[in-house]
Amino acid sequence: MPEIIFAINPGSTTTKTALYRRDVCLFEQSLSHSAAELAPYRTIAAQLPMRLAAIENALTAALAKAGHADTRAISAVVSRGGLLHPVVSGVYEVNEDMLADLTKARYGEHASNLGALIASVLGERFGCPAYIVDPVVVDELEPAARLTGLPEIKRRSVFHALNQKAVARQAAADLNCKYEDINLIVVHMGGGISIAAHRRGRVIDVNNALEEGPFSPERAGSLPTLPLLELAFSGQYDSAALRRKINGQGGMAALLGTNDCRMVEDLAAQRPDYALVLDAMAYQTAKWIGAMATVLKGEIKAVVLTGGMARSKYLTERIHNSVAFLAPVLIYPGEKEMAALISGVLRVLAGQEKPGEYKAEV
Repeated sequence: MPEIIFAINPGSTTTKTALYRRDVCLFEQSLSHSAAELAPYRTIAAQLPMRLAAIENALTAALAKAGHADTRAISAVVSRGGLLHPVVSGVYEVNEDMLADLTKARYGEHASNLGALIASVLGERFGCPAYIVDPVVVDELEPAARLTGLPEIKRRSVFHALNQKAVARQAAADLNCKYEDINLIVVHMGGGISIAAHRRGRVIDVNNALEEGPFSPERAGSLPTLPLLELAFSGQYDSAALRRKINGQGGMAALLGTNDCRMVEDLAAQRPDYALVLDAMAYQTAKWIGAMATVLKGEIKAVVLTGGMARSKYLTERIHNSVAFLAPVLIYPGEKEMAALISGVLRVLAGQEKPGEYKAEV
């Protein structure tokens, strides 16, 4: 029987689900979770029962539409990975060490932490393996990219690895090249913005999209250090509240009171303050692209824009006008994360790739 794979991609207010027969999508749905639904849960992991219930209803409908009577038809469950310790790019089978680190949020709270937790429960129910692919902590940084000016603090690789890798491979194919043979700068523009230097198949430098780089619809991005210290010790915020202000309530949300880029773009012609925020976000994104160009020593096949905000003509035109002198600019609106999850599992099921084993750090 052809492989039937169920894919899950949890976000802060949505859970994307898809059912594939090999690489053909049979059913896809994005489940929305309102602020009222999410409000009772103090941690991301505590949302698991609520998200599971919504997913199981979607899966029942997906199986019926695909002509399968029950879940025994499913060969594998796969999900976006979460905040774990640094790992190399690839497919990982969900195991107890991974589940323990994500449940405790050992490396931070993020909606993607739910992915492996959900996949594990479903895989056990269905009697099939559960996997994650290219989690957000894929780490291929060069040694010099890790250092900061303080020995106590090192830079971490946290970015949209799943979509970045998938879109980079797509761009290479469209350029009639192999991903492993060329250099690209890939920019994922969503709730957070990650800008990565891809050198012959490896991401050798990237901004940590949770805490540095351009500000985005929900994140403050890089901030001047001394004013941030003053704010931290002002007594206005405890540690958790300040974290939320920087990551989740920062950026466009803090400046304009909304994280809806489309609405801001629609009103930018009448609202100079809205236009300024969009201009600044495009400006900062272009500046970081320029920084990554130096990492690649100017040897760049293309600059690739992707993610939900790559649909914005306002933003992409301004970024293009600033960086087109570096290399051709290719635009892939939206994201290819669900297809990338499926592709990873198919490589494992076909014996082309052996899944990695996640081991908790002592």
